[in-house]
Amino acid sequence: MPQSPENTKFHKADKLKNAQIKMTSTILKMGKANLEIFSETLIELGKNDKDILVVTSDSRGSGKLVPFGEQLPGQIVEVGIAEQNLVGVAAGLASTGKKVFAVSPSCFLTARSLEQVKNDVAYSNMPVTLIGISAGVSYGALGTTHHSLHDVAVFRAINNIDIVIPADNFETRHAIVAASQSKKPIFIKFGKKNMPNLPRLEQSFEIGKASVIREGNDVAFIACGETVAPAYEAAQILEEKGISAEVISMHTIKPLDKEAILKSAMKCKAVVTVEEHSIYGGLGEACSSLFMEERIYKPFKIVGIPDEETVSGLQTEIFDHYGISGKGLSETALNLL
Repeated sequence: MPQSPENTKFHKADKLKNAQIKMTSTILKMGKANLEIFSETLIELGKNDKDILVVTSDSRGSGKLVPFGEQLPGQIVEVGIAEQNLVGVAAGLASTGKKVFAVSPSCFLTARSLEQVKNDVAYSNMPVTLIGISAGVSYGALGTTHHSLHDVAVFRAINNIDIVIPADNFETRHAIVAASQSKKPIFIKFGKKNMPNLPRLEQSFEIGKASVIREGNDVAFIACGETVAPAYEAAQILEEKGISAEVISMHTIKPLDKEAILKSAMKCKAVVTVEEHSIYGGLGEACSSLFMEERIYKPFKIVGIPDEETVSGLQTEIFDHYGISGKGLSETALNLL
């Protein structure tokens, strides 16, 4: 797919640590990649708690764990390219009282190792934090084999595992701290690019409780992970048209914050869910089933990756193709309204 000048500009901005991204009337400071915050937070925690261990499947480089291995060499285990062993070893270590973070590309961790996650971790109630790196379409041009668009759907169907998808550096740091203190299995997924620091009404984080980025009463964008930023951009575009848009970071897909979803849907005229995931089995379907159960009938649209052969390209190009952009999402909202 040819790269447009706009995408080239966006791609370059991703690489600049101190860059700023302009989203119409508001300028958001660009932060780091969430994976870098994950690594930095884990180092801080690991230095104060020798029970924190990292298990990787030849992914300490892509998982930004080289600094962790250098500073805490006795707290990292490398199993090689063997994702099923990765999960089994992580569960075994957790059974001895260790606080284990199992790190691997999400596309392999949630497919190749699914049986081990179901039985060794979830069924056995082992406090393992599964870290799915390069999730969604982060691998870009590597295509469908490396895209992870099924992970939320399969884990939603497995009992006893929380699902967390941080939107920015703030949510990432707090999610890792919360995971280190949790007594149950958790799956956390991350993309690769630098993320803008989003505003939020409350500077707090709790697994299972959504974060309201901005309030509105015309249309609600309920998004997760790296799709929250384009949802916020769409809200800014709509504001210039006199339309009030609410943006919610639904960073926890399971347990779902039903109260926040229903409150937003009740006061808004339309709802758009946004996710870097298949339109089947993810955030959108979780919200739609909730609306039906509660008899809330509003114009509603699930924006994600449709059931087709996914296009290849940079993540931003794929997002643009499927309408996961400020422009695309604002147009979706206008059509619903």
